[in-house]
Amino acid sequence: MQLRQIISCLNQPLRNAGVNLGGRAAVCATDLSGVGPVVIKRYTRGGVIRRFNKKTYLRIGKTRGQSEYELLKELKRLGVNAPDPVAFAFKGSIFYQAWIITREIKDTQTLSSLSLSNPVQTRQVMRQLGDQVQRLIDNHIHHVDLHPGNVLVGRSGSIHLIDFDKAKTTAIPAEKLKSKYVRRWQRAVDKHHLPKMIRELF
Repeated sequence: MQLRQIISCLNQPLRNAGVNLGGRAAVCATDLSGVGPVVIKRYTRGGVIRRFNKKTYLRIGKTRGQSEYELLKELKRLGVNAPDPVAFAFKGSIFYQAWIITREIKDTQTLSSLSLSNPVQTRQVMRQLGDQVQRLIDNHIHHVDLHPGNVLVGRSGSIHLIDFDKAKTTAIPAEKLKSKYVRRWQRAVDKHHLPKMIRELF
């Protein structure tokens, strides 16, 4: 039953996450039997290469889905608020397509959207975000694409960091890693014309 549900979801057209740094770019949501609400993310390419190869990867070692799945498991152990991993899937051998399945995080909006509508709550969650990013730094984990669209904020003000594709452990010194996080965050805020407050507080 679960396998049929998953295959059906994988075959559906991709749903874009939206504007304002909307986070996941290619997702399908379903209620998986025995598990509950989940999100299935297909790995897709960005940049120029996307024009002629949108979703196929060359396999060297682990697939992208397996790498992110294993990292999410480790993040939960470290106390980082990230999606709960359920499973990963891939199709192909040398050249493959890949997916990851995580539990859906209900009733959230991105920090980018929140910053445009509720500056008071935005200020309140920024400290929690700082604590979460510091936890990543302390454990030498580089989320290479951490921006306000990859932070989900719940109604109660809780936050989750998402989209750990290409994230990795690193030997970069803590201060240098911190600088990388700050530069990536600030670049996204400036590019998408988000409130300067979240640039400064970060």
